[in-house]
Amino acid sequence: MSKSGEVSWKSENLGKRRWAFVVFLGILILHGLAILVFTRGFLLTRTELSQYSHCSDIQQSPCFSPPQDDQMVNHSKGCWTKPAVDRIVIIVLDALRYDFVAPSTFFDEKKPWMDRLQVLHKLASQPGSFAKIFKAIADPPTTSLQRLKGLTTGGLPTFIDVGNSFGAPAIIEDNLIYQMAKNGKRVVMMGDDTWVQLFPQHFNISHPFPSFNVKDLDTVDNGCVEHLFPYLYQEDWDVLIAHFLGVDHAGHIFGVDSTEMIEKLEQYNGILEKVVDVLESQSGPGGLHENTLLLVMGDHGQTINGDHGGGAPEEVETSLFAMSLQKNPSSLPSETDSSSCRLDTEKRKICTSSIEQLDFAATVSALLGIPYPFGSIGRVNPELYALAAGTWNLDIFTPESGINLSGSERWMQNYVNVLCMNTWQVKRYIDVYSASSVIGFSDKDMSHVSDLYAQAHDNWLHTKEAVLNCKSDSCSTLLPQLKKQVEAYSNFLSSITALARSKWTEFNLKMMGTGLCILVLSLFVHIFTIKKLDKLCSCYLPRGGDFVVSFEAIFAYAAVLIRSFSFLSNSFILEEGKTASFLLATAGMLQLRHAIVKKKMFLEGLLFVLVVPLLRFGIELGQSKQAVNSLFLKSFASWTVSVDNGTNLWIYVADILPFLALVILAYILYYKSITHSSCRGIFKLVAVGTIFASSLIALAWALDGNLFSPSTVIVDIKAYWIPRIIYVIGLLQLFLLAISQLFGKEKTSGWEEDTIVKATAMLSAWSSTIIILSGKQGPLVALAAVIQGWCVIRLMTLERAKNDYYDSSTSYSSPVAKWSLLAVCLFFCTGHWCAFDGLRYASAFVGFDEFNLIRQAALLTIDTFGFSHILPVMGLPLIVACRRHPEVQAEKRKPLFFLQLCQVYLMYGLTMAISMTLTIICVTIQRRHLMVWGLFAPKFVFDAVGLLLTDLFICLASLYYFA
Repeated sequence: MSKSGEVSWKSENLGKRRWAFVVFLGILILHGLAILVFTRGFLLTRTELSQYSHCSDIQQSPCFSPPQDDQMVNHSKGCWTKPAVDRIVIIVLDALRYDFVAPSTFFDEKKPWMDRLQVLHKLASQPGSFAKIFKAIADPPTTSLQRLKGLTTGGLPTFIDVGNSFGAPAIIEDNLIYQMAKNGKRVVMMGDDTWVQLFPQHFNISHPFPSFNVKDLDTVDNGCVEHLFPYLYQEDWDVLIAHFLGVDHAGHIFGVDSTEMIEKLEQYNGILEKVVDVLESQSGPGGLHENTLLLVMGDHGQTINGDHGGGAPEEVETSLFAMSLQKNPSSLPSETDSSSCRLDTEKRKICTSSIEQLDFAATVSALLGIPYPFGSIGRVNPELYALAAGTWNLDIFTPESGINLSGSERWMQNYVNVLCMNTWQVKRYIDVYSASSVIGFSDKDMSHVSDLYAQAHDNWLHTKEAVLNCKSDSCSTLLPQLKKQVEAYSNFLSSITALARSKWTEFNLKMMGTGLCILVLSLFVHIFTIKKLDKLCSCYLPRGGDFVVSFEAIFAYAAVLIRSFSFLSNSFILEEGKTASFLLATAGMLQLRHAIVKKKMFLEGLLFVLVVPLLRFGIELGQSKQAVNSLFLKSFASWTVSVDNGTNLWIYVADILPFLALVILAYILYYKSITHSSCRGIFKLVAVGTIFASSLIALAWALDGNLFSPSTVIVDIKAYWIPRIIYVIGLLQLFLLAISQLFGKEKTSGWEEDTIVKATAMLSAWSSTIIILSGKQGPLVALAAVIQGWCVIRLMTLERAKNDYYDSSTSYSSPVAKWSLLAVCLFFCTGHWCAFDGLRYASAFVGFDEFNLIRQAALLTIDTFGFSHILPVMGLPLIVACRRHPEVQAEKRKPLFFLQLCQVYLMYGLTMAISMTLTIICVTIQRRHLMVWGLFAPKFVFDAVGLLLTDLFICLASLYYFA
């Protein structure tokens, strides 16, 4: 070839390679846009704030301070409001549907499970009733943990709470239980152990019972009964919480319309009847429960099948029954009374009202006289507050003020002051949230909020003046002014609630649909580009004969679709690693059968099949950390933490295998790179650096043993210096490879060997960092990946149909599909799974103690996606480079090679994009499913990050291998 012809050929090739990069970058942008738009509609978020409410904050509010009686005992003094009750008994009946409590006459059709809690009907129907039934409306997701969090914080639940509690079960933000404990309220808890997980430090006494076994209807309930009644006779508590689980478990196993459910409800009726008897027997003057409030409530409802978690009416509608032992409730003005009254089956008049669970934290805080949680956006419910507060003197002024108000005016006066504190607190939270949160409210929203608050505040100034000027002979206009003030505060609080719900809990289906459409569009871009490259490849490949699609290619298409469509089932998502290993094993068996028929490459086929069980072993081992029903956990329980310490053989094997795998990997690299004639210059230097880094890793593990004394120097070398040196070596290797790509001389021949050397160097540059972050399992996983990758490449020659060179994409479909299945198996066999507790946070601190967001995020990303995304993408060119085309003319091999390499990357990206598309379809369909926040949403997050990382590294690989 002449010099001018060579220059022309190079220019043309460079243009094609730049075009390839633009295509990959465009696909990355499409995927990023699709995920961003879908996420904005699905994963609505809020930021958890670290601020807490304090008693002293009342000095900043425009409201009246509660009177302080120095003769009162300390725990009964008011903080923001004067206490209305001394003690509260909270009995939580998990998954308590509204029709479990309300009389059957409130519904169109009587069901077998209705009217079983007769004791509540009896109490709510008594003349001058001191008890009331409420329909409590929960906010989805209606899972127990999210509902308890919402009840105690007064906030709305979201999937992603950005803050200090990320990845931790305990509630870190301000909450009702924290305020109780901080302000001297002694809290006792018994029942569902979720309370202890959420509030590990706030209970004076706790009696938790495990809640995971849904087949057990009685253990938690019996434990509650065992401890509940003795405490009702004791004085060493102010708030008692008993959380029963029988109804929830009965619904999950047998459904609502079952004998077991009816038996549970009848059991609860007997328990509640005894509780009321004990409380009433001690409710006389000077009695232990003279001023006690009983709350019987559900955290959420359930469907007829016993499911919950979504936003269906049966799931969000639960019950709250309140009974004041004072037996002197205040009469409410009609404007604040939402009661609906009917006769029950016994012809007794029963009135029910409605309450938002969002209001629970603020209302209970007002009743106890403690500060409202800082993040609470609920309103103090007037009916529940009136039921507990009664008509006793709640005056915010001393008797010397000369005020002589009626009972209704007196209650309204104090309720308005409570709402003043309530409104001021919510406005303060919204202001702080918008100022400190990345995901705040818009300027338009904040302007509307400020206008409403300004109106309420201006009205308050007039109300305050009217109250202060009110004398016994000039108070005729006070009650209308108080009602006007209540309306102003209620408008503000309802507007805040509606705004928060629109930002934090409602799905935007239009944005979700738009994101899905953009992602589907990217699939067509993939397919169109692959087919376009097929036509270009046909210009370089020999024609002749009819094209035949091989059975292996058909299986590859089927495997990708089977795995993707399995995401529509929560069970298959839980077993995703096993599904991938099964499909990989099936592909291996087909390869082995083909090898036997062809009578060649039997060793490669057999090795491929034998390594899959080892990957499955790693998947089982990783799964044992997350699932108590894991087969591996049941069979080999001693391995879930470490090897069986009672068997020295296993200890030696566990110590030796990682070193042996590391030595084998170093030898393979030495043999294939350093001794290879085509590996020279920077590539050889990179290989030497990786071998040196492997030696450092072996040294770090040796220092963990008993051969060396645990001195400070040894600890520092092992924990800090060796990991940092390995990171530096990895960065230098990547820098050198980038330099060689920018300034190295392009070869006009031998590009297949050159690509193999470049791919080996790139994989070795990443491997040391990934292995040290993965721990001692790293070399074993890496060795298994090398063996499987080698088998996939070697077995390609068995898959060639007679004239499959005519359609290049089909000829590569099977190895690319196996490559992607192998990547999935590597993700799960390294101990990861698609949940935030599947992240190994400790890996982010390998070599460091201090926290740096960028550094720790990079290390955690490399550990999580190194084996499953980074290495497979950077090693993908080996599939094309190791495949020869002797029948193609020499001058056509290089352009054909790069066209096929581009095609392989598009096919690999397509398999990832198809999986992501089905994941998005799944979470869209299941957005109200019980497991949406615990399973489907985390799966979406991991797949989205994985797809974007794959696209990003494909772009980087195109610059490295193409440019």
